[in-house]
Amino acid sequence: MATITAADGCELYYERTGSGPPVVLIPGLGGDGRFWTGVVARLVGRFDLIVVDHRGAGRSARPPGPYSIGGIARDVLAVLDAEDCDAAHLIGHSTGGAIVQTIALDAPGRARSLVISGSWDRSDARFRAAFEARAALLDAGMSAAYQQLTHVFGYDAAWFDAHEADLCKAVVAAGAALAPLKVAAARVRMLLDFDRSAELHQIAQRTLIIGARDDALIPIHHARRLAALIPHAAFSELQGAHFHPRTDPSPFADRVAAFLNEQGG
Repeated sequence: MATITAADGCELYYERTGSGPPVVLIPGLGGDGRFWTGVVARLVGRFDLIVVDHRGAGRSARPPGPYSIGGIARDVLAVLDAEDCDAAHLIGHSTGGAIVQTIALDAPGRARSLVISGSWDRSDARFRAAFEARAALLDAGMSAAYQQLTHVFGYDAAWFDAHEADLCKAVVAAGAALAPLKVAAARVRMLLDFDRSAELHQIAQRTLIIGARDDALIPIHHARRLAALIPHAAFSELQGAHFHPRTDPSPFADRVAAFLNEQGG
């Protein structure tokens, strides 16, 4: 484990493990690198893995703001600088996929290849309705309801049934886990401002787009649209709802490893 201090004083948490070509894993809106635990276990023998926690989440500091995709992308680059890593393969899930897009466009020399999973190029009406409602729950102090809906959106029915007790514990703990709620709400709202769709044709790196057929939070049409907009993009469908890299990491890790090996590591 390691921490660095960003230029604005925010302490950022990350972990580095394994050996081989450098790979950065960026989690989704939850912002906690432990989302990748199962994937890391399957890739660590072949790759040098850098797993980051977003500012405002996980084990990083939680300043009042402002929050933006671009700001978190700069944090990832600061971690790479601290680790003397000029460029790495970038893997991002959901919000992490938006961060990967941003790095590829704004600092293309830092990205060897891209894996974008369960993500989007721009918000549409359904996306805005869902995330504005989630932010409103946080504004109202309804952290438990927010967490319950996150579970409903994120997991398929079989996982939900099998892990109901643990999910209930997470709902009870949501107030503390998401605090301060103003920060959590600001992080939700930063997603509504993200739109690099008109620039995606500029991405030159080889890219793998992954979408889950049963993703209720970020429906798979977003992944298909990303694959159509990014040159040299391959597209792969999996199953397992929005949080599939966590709940069923083997298919995800296998496809990512095969893709990275095609890039020569």
